[in-house]
Amino acid sequence: MFRQGDVLLVPIEGSAVPATAVPAPRDRAGRQVLARGEATGHAHVISGAGVRLLADRDNLDRLFVQVDEAGVLSHDERPEVAVPRGHYRVVRQRRYAPDPAVPPAPGQRR
Repeated sequence: MFRQGDVLLVPIEGSAVPATAVPAPRDRAGRQVLARGEATGHAHVISGAGVRLLADRDNLDRLFVQVDEAGVLSHDERPEVAVPRGHYRVVRQRRYAPDPAVPPAPGQRR
């Protein structure tokens, strides 16, 4: 697994990429953006020779990365992460903030 901030790349078998996967749209600068930061708007970008960002046509929020040679995961405020050849599922990690108006369940900590 490879993590950069709130983006996690989980290795998968190539056959796990859905048949409905299509190339994900690029941003205005032509970059393959995995996620944008909620606070700063900076982007997590995957690049490299033979790197493709794929989206499930039936659910464009489900993203996959195919790396044929070697890739780089980059972000303006974080160190670059080398991504080796393989197939990956993109997982967006978020912090959970419970609604303060809802009382915690028995045994639940806040």
